[in-house]
Amino acid sequence: MAKKKKWRNLDGIVFSTNQDFDYQYSGENQEDTLPPQQQDLRVMLDKKQRAGKKVTLVCGFIGHEDDLKDLGKTLKSKCGVGGSAKNGEIIIQGDFRDKVVDLLHKAGYKAKKAGG
Repeated sequence: MAKKKKWRNLDGIVFSTNQDFDYQYSGENQEDTLPPQQQDLRVMLDKKQRAGKKVTLVCGFIGHEDDLKDLGKTLKSKCGVGGSAKNGEIIIQGDFRDKVVDLLHKAGYKAKKAGG
């Protein structure tokens, strides 16, 4: 099965009269994932726009989305709850700030509780 072209990545090019035209994709501009010792993560409790439910929010991750999802999966499985990892943030359902900070320290990350 052929991979579909993502038309939104064509930067406005719709048609070319040149028969030999081949669009060069610029690719994703993701930053390389920093090693755990250089990551500065903030762990906070959040309940805004979540119908009053508390979630643990991990912010400040710098790197590829796949590495973020792997870290999120590890944290969710260690806490035994659900959540998500996207846009540089890991959301873990419930108040697990202390446990998440301990897990991140054991994994070699610099992490601290933030937000009161």
